[in-house]
Order: sequence, then C-alpha cells, then structure tokens
Amino acid sequence: MNPNGQSLVAGRRVAAFTDSEEAAAGLTDKVPFLLESRIRGLGAKYESGPDFQPFAVRDGKLVTGQNPASSEGVARLVLQVVHEVR
Repeated sequence: MNPNGQSLVAGRRVAAFTDSEEAAAGLTDKVPFLLESRIRGLGAKYESGPDFQPFAVRDGKLVTGQNPASSEGVARLVLQVVHEVR
C-alpha cells in the first residue's frame, strides 16, 4: 500500500501469471489466491499475452512479466529503466 492506503498497482499496467496458466499447471488449489484475479481486484490494469508465452510490460519504473518465459523481456525493460534514470 502507498501512503494514501491505495494498492501500489492500482491504475498501473501489470503482467503476471494468468488464472488459466495457474489452472493448466494444476496450481489453483495449491496457491492462496490466483494472481491475475488478485491484481485485478487491487485495481491494476492487468495485461497478458498467450498462456506460457513471453509477455512483459512497463509502466514507468514498474516492470512486470507474465511468467518465467518473460524473463528476457523483463530484463530488457529493466535495462531501459536503468538507462533512463542515470
């Protein structure tokens, strides 16, 4: 939560493991909540690509990826952020 009591992801573009990826991996009964649903509930502008495919998104200095396949895209976006803040 930020100092105003609002979620840090509220109104921000965010990617994360999709509910359907959780189901396909057989994890829906093993995790305390489904990340996509939780992020949407916190007011984020949730974005995703096809299941299990690379997908990364940047919103200002916030960089998120959908799944482990997104690591390269996340790294590229993080480098963009680092170069801009120098």
